[in-house]
Amino acid sequence: MLPQALIKSLQNVKGFDEEAFKKVHASGMQVTSVRLNPDKKVNGEWSMFNEEPVPWCRYGKYLTERPSFTFDPLFHGGAYYVQEASSMFLWHVLQQAVGAETTGLKVLDLCAAPGGKSTLLASYFKDGLLVSNEVIKSRANILVENITKWGNDNVIVTNNDPKDFSSLENYFDVIVVDAPCSGSGLFRKDPDAINEWSEANVALCSHRQQRILADIYPALKKDGILIYSTCSYSKEEDEDILNWMSGEFNVSGVKLKIEDEWSIVETITSKKNYGYRFYPDKVKGEGFFIAAFKKNDGYGNDFKPLSIPSISKNENALIKEWIKNDQSLFFFKQADNIIAIPQQWKNDLALLQKSLYLRKAGITIGSLKGKDVIPDHELALSLLMNDRVPVVYVSKEQALQYLKRKEFIIEDSVKGWALVNYCGINLGWMKVLHNRINNYYPVNWRILKD
Repeated sequence: MLPQALIKSLQNVKGFDEEAFKKVHASGMQVTSVRLNPDKKVNGEWSMFNEEPVPWCRYGKYLTERPSFTFDPLFHGGAYYVQEASSMFLWHVLQQAVGAETTGLKVLDLCAAPGGKSTLLASYFKDGLLVSNEVIKSRANILVENITKWGNDNVIVTNNDPKDFSSLENYFDVIVVDAPCSGSGLFRKDPDAINEWSEANVALCSHRQQRILADIYPALKKDGILIYSTCSYSKEEDEDILNWMSGEFNVSGVKLKIEDEWSIVETITSKKNYGYRFYPDKVKGEGFFIAAFKKNDGYGNDFKPLSIPSISKNENALIKEWIKNDQSLFFFKQADNIIAIPQQWKNDLALLQKSLYLRKAGITIGSLKGKDVIPDHELALSLLMNDRVPVVYVSKEQALQYLKRKEFIIEDSVKGWALVNYCGINLGWMKVLHNRINNYYPVNWRILKD
């Protein structure tokens, strides 16, 4: 049963229809949606291509039923991300508030785990730099995994508190704050969340949201865009936060153009800020709130250039055999691993490494053992692979055996390192020896279910 205190608090909130709201939550209806990876093309007929589109995100698809994603090799290969449709509205916000020209932009996803919005941002800002941050150490692990599966080389994953970004004043062009909240927007999807909801928690979340925004605001450039979102219906976490923002900082609310048939509710606060509410009785998605601001103050940043030593010419020659020839990359070492990041971001990497705790940067290519390259799993899932690297094409049954790290047989004459590929999507590495196959799928990522 929905909390009566929540229902009472929403009576005067624009767009709230108590009868329809209660009915949709009692229906037990579930909406399943995915967002396709535009840089990973699945071979052959793939049903997800033909599913109903999510209207506000060009790569979003509604599924007619929820499959077992665990047993879909394409999911593990990063061909798509399972994301709630309302959250994909971020794509439309970016189109409206940032525009199509993304070259050289620096973007921060502050509260990023498990990675839904970060993978969307990585697809949108292909010519930019994305810093994907998660404050909770255990949640940063799944963020690293999902960013790795998505395959982009222009992403740096950090594990920091918002206040740790204080040394990066006026650095980011775009900051996304998908703030921790009381979670009422997920009641239909996760009924257990109802038991955790309380008015006291709403108040606690509101204060936390203010602290997070105050801590991160200085890191946004003049004329930069700050995007704020929650999965809460509560005005204290939504419109009241917008009014607090415009009262505390020199910002302007960004009005978005939305289509009437989307049934998204635009709210305008007493301080002329624009928020966008998603009600599950109106849209095909869960409860969600989002708004955008433009920063009016600040100044250009003047960070002292820093550098990271590059690898040697011999190491570079060995590594380049594994990489597409048209890539402009900077290679550096971290312990025994050689890592690649776009050349244009090498100084930014050094700056971020000085200021923050980095969990992942760019793509780990592998390590060197004499004159041999031991390729890393990140390379297999990346968009950097050289087409000349040997590939073994597997069936779904073989792919699942591989993902479980179990033995399987191939009828292929390939010897040595080879990519395991299912329907055009790389899953990882194996090494084919004369009498066996060594499976190099990461142990902690393997499928445990049978």
